[in-house]
Amino acid sequence: MLRGLVAISLLGLPAVQPAHPTQPPAITVNERVRHQQIDGFGISQAFRRNELLKALPEDKQREVLDLWFDRDKGAGLSILRLGIGSSPAGSPYDHMVSIQPENPGGPDAPPKYVWDGDDNSQVWVAKEAQRYGVKRFFADAWSAPGYMKDNGDDKNGGTLLPEWRRAYANYLVAYTKFYAREGIKITDLGFTNEPDWTATYASMRFTPEQAAEFVKVLGPIARNTRLVCCDSFGWNEAKAYTAAIEADPEARRWVKTHTGHTYASPVDGPLPTNRKTWMSEWNPNGNTWNEAWDDGSGYDGFTIAQAVHDALTLGEVSAYVYWLGGSRGATRALLQLDDVAREYHVSKRLWALAAYSRFIRPGAVRVEASAADPALKVSAFRNPDGSRVIVALNTGTAPVTWKGVHGRATAYVTDTANDLTPSAVTGRTVTLQPRALTTVVIR
Repeated sequence: MLRGLVAISLLGLPAVQPAHPTQPPAITVNERVRHQQIDGFGISQAFRRNELLKALPEDKQREVLDLWFDRDKGAGLSILRLGIGSSPAGSPYDHMVSIQPENPGGPDAPPKYVWDGDDNSQVWVAKEAQRYGVKRFFADAWSAPGYMKDNGDDKNGGTLLPEWRRAYANYLVAYTKFYAREGIKITDLGFTNEPDWTATYASMRFTPEQAAEFVKVLGPIARNTRLVCCDSFGWNEAKAYTAAIEADPEARRWVKTHTGHTYASPVDGPLPTNRKTWMSEWNPNGNTWNEAWDDGSGYDGFTIAQAVHDALTLGEVSAYVYWLGGSRGATRALLQLDDVAREYHVSKRLWALAAYSRFIRPGAVRVEASAADPALKVSAFRNPDGSRVIVALNTGTAPVTWKGVHGRATAYVTDTANDLTPSAVTGRTVTLQPRALTTVVIR
């Protein structure tokens, strides 16, 4: 295992000779081998989590928004996932009220939509995100309203009644039109969340075959958005949904992005499609609020850094959407929002995600990267502006030195003591500290 003077090789850049020709370079980047295009990185604030943000003083609200969306002060996130509500009017916090809370009189009756311009406290954050430059707004439904389902409840699973399929499709498209009225374009639309999991909150079951059938109803109606499916409970489980859609030419025509979560199973490879894929929801298990970088808890910042790396490299995902941006109590969100004390707290999970999201911009392309030292988890990207981004997670206990970094480079370090702390690259050398995440930007 090489821990001494080693070199970085950037194929596609001017040639760099290793300090010791007999040693393999620490990192090799081959820009001639291109992988997936990146759509972005994001969060959700569904289930009315923005009510917690609203409870903070205005200056702290701005600080939180900066931490989420600002490219200088925070993570520079570029995707916001919105929850399409299904609950009755007057439902409490943690329930998203439907835009049609009452049965209009049957599936063929004229709809009776209700739009309050707030949408469970999501519209104002969407508008704020747009001001920061966010352009991808992913609206996803956890369930249809209960009157459209066989169990009569938006919670506890149940399935969509066949006679309500077209009305449900129209309902979803109506939601996007209400956002358009507010000046927000819903770019990506999903009709199901964890269709293979029955939850005590909003949930609705679809088999892979049922999902493919509904896609054929929704697709022609939702022509102006990118249709997304199917947000399965686990990555391995998502493969069956992707395969069912890929096997049906008509369904395949409409689905532009295949999505999966990683609760039931982690990313271990790509989904069976040549279309784009997103890791669209996950946070780790845990029972306390934890701000640590590397404490072995399984829900520290280091854990998030590894998960993002694996999704990008093993799963070849085009987007990574974390659950949640902020919540209260013993949350594993990026931030803890304390609506009683009217303050917030920042976890290292935020900075782990930010080490990728701030620098790898929408439209970037992942290129081939490898490391001589197996302790290094490395990924590399070329942005639309021509800048190169190399992210290295040193999982080992000793530093690794790059030599021969060509170009104007800056390294940003995240570890126990640092949150994207910048340092100039001098002597064309970068030291990757142990148990640290280092992002190198070359311009």
